[in-house]
Amino acid sequence: MEIIDILFTASFWAAAIRIASPLIFATLGELICERAGVLNLGIEGIMVAGAFAGWMAVYSGTGLWVGVGVAMLVGMLFGLLHSILTVPFGLSQHVVGLGVTLLATSSTYYAYRLALPEVTSPPKIEAFQPFEIPILSDIPLIGPALFSQTPFTYLAFVLVAVVAVILYRTPLGLAVRAAGENPAAVAAQGLSVNAIRMGAVVVGSGFMAMGGAFLTMSAFDSFFFEMVNGRGWICIALVVFGSWRPGKALLGAILFAAFDALQIRVQQTSLGSLVPYQIFLMMPYILSIVALVLMSRRAEVPAALMVPFNKGER
Repeated sequence: MEIIDILFTASFWAAAIRIASPLIFATLGELICERAGVLNLGIEGIMVAGAFAGWMAVYSGTGLWVGVGVAMLVGMLFGLLHSILTVPFGLSQHVVGLGVTLLATSSTYYAYRLALPEVTSPPKIEAFQPFEIPILSDIPLIGPALFSQTPFTYLAFVLVAVVAVILYRTPLGLAVRAAGENPAAVAAQGLSVNAIRMGAVVVGSGFMAMGGAFLTMSAFDSFFFEMVNGRGWICIALVVFGSWRPGKALLGAILFAAFDALQIRVQQTSLGSLVPYQIFLMMPYILSIVALVLMSRRAEVPAALMVPFNKGER
């Protein structure tokens, strides 16, 4: 009964939405890359770089939204590096992605030590504060959960709608999806497959960095080395869970976040005193794997995902 009571509290769902927000940004970024035919395994490192860049910009005196822009720009630069190596040069997307993760992570740690050599505990910034939307925030259960979040969280939901509209209602979205399904058809229309794929990777990487920036500028108010903690790899799985569709990916992110928020609260119940806490830590990942297996059996992978394209070759 205690678990059922938890599920019907506004604080639980507010926490789930908050935990899901960085996953939404990064999952959207990975989805855009894969829709264009490029697997971006640099996501973990790009999130770390974005978390640091946004936080450092605000700590240096810029505004919060400027910090978000700085984080996105840094992510796009790493995305540009990834796209140059994988698209026109056709190098292994797995190897390049892991290389970008290592480069972004290690360069972030170096920049942190270079900028703050004497600091023993991370300095704090004035992070985004919750903003209650009038009237909507007063709706029982749903209001405090959805409409009492920070502006950064609202942006995540807006971007889901924007990406969905662009991908499925615009010529640009059609070109991106075609680049991941049938690049030869795109080239036959006189469009540059390489340019489309590189643009998708650059934009997608910017979204990933925004996911990292959310952690330092909305969820927390400082930067520490392990804060991303594997969220990038979870986002890759969420893209598959969502069948490469923004709406389903959003639901997947909220589902994983709900499992995560639930395990924290269950540890504080009577059940938590009987079961080792490691079991609860495993729970969101186990349940996510089960859901991923069930959903991925019906998922349609982009036909040209990870397939290099050379104009004139069949």
